[in-house]
Amino acid sequence: MKNYTITVNGNVYDVTVEEGAGGAAPAAAPRAAAPAPKAPAAPAKKASAGAGGVKVTAGAAGKVLKIDASVGQAVKKGDTVITMESMKMEIPMVAPQDGTIASIDVAVGDQVEAGGVLATMN
Repeated sequence: MKNYTITVNGNVYDVTVEEGAGGAAPAAAPRAAAPAPKAPAAPAKKASAGAGGVKVTAGAAGKVLKIDASVGQAVKKGDTVITMESMKMEIPMVAPQDGTIASIDVAVGDQVEAGGVLATMN
């Protein structure tokens, strides 16, 4: 007899196979499925007293290369807040209006989807 563990459609089974000519079909006994892997924890937000109402978002999917502004820093419309890399190009993500950086919601090296929030402003 040989024992095997197999997974079929996410269900885990212990199977015992009797060897020899004309042996019976293998008997499969289901067992408890392994727990699903935990999702990685979201990075902690780096914010001042509260996140601002104006969002600085990613124009395209890419990787955060540099954080150019810091929480509490005053910025003018068009100032670079975050520099991203997308399709081997460096792309500045700029402040949409004058204000103060309320939170930086990403870290250098993070992968960000298009439209993802990078920072907030007051």
